[in-house]
Amino acid sequence: MGFHHISGQDRAKALLQNALASHRVAHAYLFAGPPGSGRMEMANAFAQALFCEKGGNDACGECLACRKVLHGNHPDLHVISPDGATVKIEQIRTLQRELSYRSVGAGYKVYIIEGAETMTVQAGNSLLKFLEEPPSPVVAILLTPSAQSVLPTILSRAQLVAFVPGDREALENALVAEGKSKLLARAAVNLASGLNASRKLVEENWFADIRNVVIQLGKENPTRFTASLLQAQQQVFKTDLSEHVEILLQLLALWYRDMIYAMTDRQDKMVFPDQEEWISKMAWSRSIQSWVTVMESALTAARRIKAHVAPQLALEQFLVNVREG
Repeated sequence: MGFHHISGQDRAKALLQNALASHRVAHAYLFAGPPGSGRMEMANAFAQALFCEKGGNDACGECLACRKVLHGNHPDLHVISPDGATVKIEQIRTLQRELSYRSVGAGYKVYIIEGAETMTVQAGNSLLKFLEEPPSPVVAILLTPSAQSVLPTILSRAQLVAFVPGDREALENALVAEGKSKLLARAAVNLASGLNASRKLVEENWFADIRNVVIQLGKENPTRFTASLLQAQQQVFKTDLSEHVEILLQLLALWYRDMIYAMTDRQDKMVFPDQEEWISKMAWSRSIQSWVTVMESALTAARRIKAHVAPQLALEQFLVNVREG
């Protein structure tokens, strides 16, 4: 999986490829960005390029070293993930012992730490000493949602590589090119961050069903409130969709955002383009500010579920709020 296989994150790719081309690879990188933005995918591509027997600013994908990285069995690539809720000092000490041995080849040793923000204080301090005096040539790649979530002393010793939520149009096109439904891809990239997370969502068996329920609820609730409550009961809470009410509410927020897009001639941005005719007729029944309030209500209901409010209560209260205006 070379850089050329990764959609988006062009600035991050350019920074890493320039380092490879100029032979100025730093000893530590901090990949900071939201979950699903492709940090691990980029870390593996960077590691593969570092190990590639042909050199250059991208992996060839064909040499033995590239294939070993692809299959997850390169002896000089070490990946650490949180043990439970945290990365512990014992994991860092084990890593340091591994890296003290001579590399299998003549090139780099690379280690990737997922969830770098979860390191215990002891683990962070132990890693800090390692970053200050790295055995050469070792490259550290630390993955975290935010640069501010790691120790400032670690941040100061690593080169920051910022990851942003992906270009939705590019992500949608990438999923469609893989044979995914365009309608589901459009919805997924508006809910998830990055190609991997969007792909995973599209591939869930329940995702198409929950999109259909959102359309039905969106159409029923304004004029047939009792029917919408009954529909929520039968199609959501008496089925496996009851486990995904948070996603349903987030999709409902996008449904009501489409109302605003219809009113402002931005139909090309719609998440539900197959419902454009109905949405365009319904949109003018309220003001833009009213639709914004409904969107905020849907997102608030989704947050209430995260705060352990019963999903059925959260959804039904939201439907009441929409009805009451």
